[in-house]
Amino acid sequence: MPDPVTRAARLSVAPMMDWTDRNCRRFHRMMSRRALLYTEMVTAPAVIHGDRSRLLDYDAAEQPLALQLGGSDPAELRTATQIAGGWNYAEINLNVGCPSDRVQSGAFGAVLMKSPDLVADCVAAMQEVSPVEVTVKCRIGVDDQDVHQVLPDFIDRMRRAGIRRLTIHARKAWLQGLSPRENREIPPLDYPLVQAMKAQFPDLHLSINGGIASLATAVEQLSVMDGVMIGRAAYHEPWNILGEADRLWGDAPPFETPHEVALAMRPLILAHLSEGGRLHQMTRHMLGLFHGLPGARGWKRTLSEGASKGGIDVYDAALAQVTEAA
Repeated sequence: MPDPVTRAARLSVAPMMDWTDRNCRRFHRMMSRRALLYTEMVTAPAVIHGDRSRLLDYDAAEQPLALQLGGSDPAELRTATQIAGGWNYAEINLNVGCPSDRVQSGAFGAVLMKSPDLVADCVAAMQEVSPVEVTVKCRIGVDDQDVHQVLPDFIDRMRRAGIRRLTIHARKAWLQGLSPRENREIPPLDYPLVQAMKAQFPDLHLSINGGIASLATAVEQLSVMDGVMIGRAAYHEPWNILGEADRLWGDAPPFETPHEVALAMRPLILAHLSEGGRLHQMTRHMLGLFHGLPGARGWKRTLSEGASKGGIDVYDAALAQVTEAA
């Protein structure tokens, strides 16, 4: 029987910089009790030298929650992992997939696909001190690498380093010439390659990531893969992805409609405002809640125009848009 975190990894929401913050994760958890959630990537030096409470604190209701670390120095990653151990995350994940310029300048992220032995040293150092499982999120390769050679070699190296769970973004990353956004859209998806890795490494738990835009597609992937990670679709159409997600584990969803979710979020928003927070810090993650449904445009417009300066009255006005449309 898989452990609870591995079971949760059947469906996960990808770590996304500037998106999957604490407020986003509380909102996502409202719709799914089961899916594995990830933090934004936090660099190892930031954990060591920065404001740890700001970087690592979370609400217990967000669990199961994984911390994603970025770095390429085994000693730094070891220290950061040791520090993070005090926060009781369900998993600690190493980023070997992000193609952004600032990540490359730090010689980590997707560029590490070129240095599997260094990655192995990093995860070994992390495993020495981690109280929870260490996992890896990677690409199928970078630049002109032959992905049919590089990916299985990389996975085999991770397995020999003790890694038992990986998430594979089914695209190459082009480190020069493409922006991070373009790297999420332009390189072609190669699902058959990633699926072939499951056949080649049946003892590992492998999740597939990249371009999966519906829960139905996720179910199709789960006929082959152990897990599916969804990023942008889960963010922009959260109800369509997470509203029925718990059925993947045989559970009933927490709520039957997105309107119920919006009402359940209201006390959390009031608490956030009472602590000095701003409305848009919560609602910017909720703009797509009613995607494709009557009133969605009014909901999104009201929040987009008013949340930066308004309070709960703006939220109620937005909610009235979908109530009236219903």
